[in-house]
Amino acid sequence: MLDYWTDGPTRTAILDFVGQVLTEMAPEERIAVFDNDGTLWVEKPAYVQLDFLVRRLAEQAAADPGLAARQPHHAAVSGDLGWFDDAVTAHYRGDDANMKVLAGGIFSAYAGVRVEEYAERVTAFFAEVAHPTLHRPYTMCGYAPMVELLRYLEANGFTNYIASGGGRDFMRPVTTQMYGIPPERVIGSSVGLDFIDGHLTTTATPEFLDDGPVKPVRIWGRIGRRPILAAGNSDGDIEMLQYTTSGPRPSLALLMCHDDAEREFAYDAGAERARELAGTHGWTVVSMRNDWADIFG
Repeated sequence: MLDYWTDGPTRTAILDFVGQVLTEMAPEERIAVFDNDGTLWVEKPAYVQLDFLVRRLAEQAAADPGLAARQPHHAAVSGDLGWFDDAVTAHYRGDDANMKVLAGGIFSAYAGVRVEEYAERVTAFFAEVAHPTLHRPYTMCGYAPMVELLRYLEANGFTNYIASGGGRDFMRPVTTQMYGIPPERVIGSSVGLDFIDGHLTTTATPEFLDDGPVKPVRIWGRIGRRPILAAGNSDGDIEMLQYTTSGPRPSLALLMCHDDAEREFAYDAGAERARELAGTHGWTVVSMRNDWADIFG
């Protein structure tokens, strides 16, 4: 039972919470939501989906050299992954100048593609590409303690969902394999779709950016219930954690702390506000260094 979690206050908090829920709440009320990037799998040195996107942007620039002179294609062609990371970090600090440029590239990169073709490209990416520094397939970069937690919750009547800022259709092809979470329980950012000649085709128009205050809105819209457990790792998860712990029922919020440079990465950029709020709201801070006996299993 939670063998990847070391004995201590964090593991005890999880076990005590689940024990309480078993006696006080019906199974249909046991809803858990998890961020993905940095919560269920690695997000450094760059987001997994960013690796997928950068390859596509470079491919587009090769076909149309004029694109290479402007962002985000220029950063993709030059290998400047820092530009992408800086754009996301600035977004969490309230500066969306480069994030808007990045979003435009993201939304247009795969416009006009049938959803099945997009899924095939994602599947091929995960089959062929390894993490650049961990040197293991991306499908083996999920956090073993979190996967174990998912199984533990399921065994105790919980239904688990992913609620991520990452692309919904990018995650869906691998979430069953990696986490045991089926595609219909994946909530994420998405582009608009057109129905053309019997097929769904992607557009370049954003539908939802599933981040910040949009997360609880989307959770309610998709699930119709307030979660009682939520796990996240960044400022973009604050509202999801607040929503989960503001209800009248028992609840648990887990805030992942990346503090293990030896086994994973150590950073807190983009999570400063969440860390400050954790104490005020009573969220449980999970130290990867201290609370996890192993990271990747």
